[in-house]
Amino acid sequence: MEFFKRKQNYNFMSKSRYLLLLSLSLMAFSYFLLFTKGLNFGIDFAGGTVIQVQYEQEAPISKMREALNSYPVFEGSSITEFGSPEEVIIRVKTSSGELQRDLGDVVSEALQSTGNFEIRRVDMVGAKVGGELREKGVTSLLLVVIAILIYVSFRFEWRFALASIFALVHDITIVLGGLVLFEIEVNLDTLAALLTILGYSLNDTIIVFDRIREGLVKYKGIVLSHIIDESVSKTLSRTTLTSLTTFFVVLTLLLFGGEIIYSFAFTLLIGVIIGTYSSIFIASPTLIWFRFSVEGYRKMLAEREKREKEKARMRAMYEGGRL
Repeated sequence: MEFFKRKQNYNFMSKSRYLLLLSLSLMAFSYFLLFTKGLNFGIDFAGGTVIQVQYEQEAPISKMREALNSYPVFEGSSITEFGSPEEVIIRVKTSSGELQRDLGDVVSEALQSTGNFEIRRVDMVGAKVGGELREKGVTSLLLVVIAILIYVSFRFEWRFALASIFALVHDITIVLGGLVLFEIEVNLDTLAALLTILGYSLNDTIIVFDRIREGLVKYKGIVLSHIIDESVSKTLSRTTLTSLTTFFVVLTLLLFGGEIIYSFAFTLLIGVIIGTYSSIFIASPTLIWFRFSVEGYRKMLAEREKREKEKARMRAMYEGGRL
C-alpha cells in the first residue's frame, strides 16, 4: 500500500531547523516539569497499598473520606474513581507489613457505614522494595541505551549511533514530560511501555538509516541533505502504515482497556507519535548536525572494499598453492 508517490522526493531537511527548535523546546519543558513537579510514582516505586473497592451503588466518595479520616493510618491517602462510579481506588502510603492488622480489614471496618461494598483487590509494596524497583528500572533504561549505542556503532558508523541515541533520549524525555503534565501514574506497566518505546523508535530509526546508507552508495550527489530527503521519502509509506496501525491498536487499548492498563496505553500512545516523528525529523537531520561526511564515508567504503579484495586475492593464492 502506497500513501505517497513513489517517485516524489519530499524536502524534509528544509524544515529541520524549525523542528529542532520545537523538539528542544519540548525537551526543555519536559525537564522543567520533571525537576519542578516530578513523576507521579505508583506503589510499585513509591511503596504503600492500593485497595480497590466496589459498591453496589455509586460510591459515596465524600462519606468514604470522612470515615477514613478517623483512622490515623489513612492520613494522606487518596480516593479516586476507578473505571466506573461504583468502583474506587484507595491509595495509602502505609503497607500492612507496618501494621498489626491487615489493611484490607481496617478499610472494611472503617467503611461499614458507607453502604454495601466489596474489597476487590489489595496490593502492597514496601517502601524499600519500591525504592529498589525504581533503581532497577532506571538501570534497565540506561543499559538498553548503552546496548543500542554499541549495536548501532557496529552496524553503521559512530555518528549514526550518536544520532539514534539522541533521538531515543528525545523520545523518552518528551514522553516523561507528558506523564508529568497529565499526572499519569508511573508504575511497572509504565516502565514496560518505556522499554517498548525504545525498541519501537529504534526499529523505525534503523529502517530509515538503512535507506540513508543505501542512498550514500546509490546516489551520486555529495549533499547529505538531498540524500536524506530521497532516502526518507522512499520509506515514508512504510513508516506511515506501520505507525498508523500501531497507533489505532494502542488508542483502542487506551479507550477500552480500562484503568488497569491506562498508564501503559497512554505512555505507548505518546511514544508511537513521538518515535515516528523523531525517526524522520530528528534522527536523520542529526547526521548533518554531527557533520557526517559523505565523501569520507564513501572513501571508507572504498578502502574497506579494497581490503576485502586483497584478502580474497591472498586467500585464492593460498588455496592455489602459490604461497
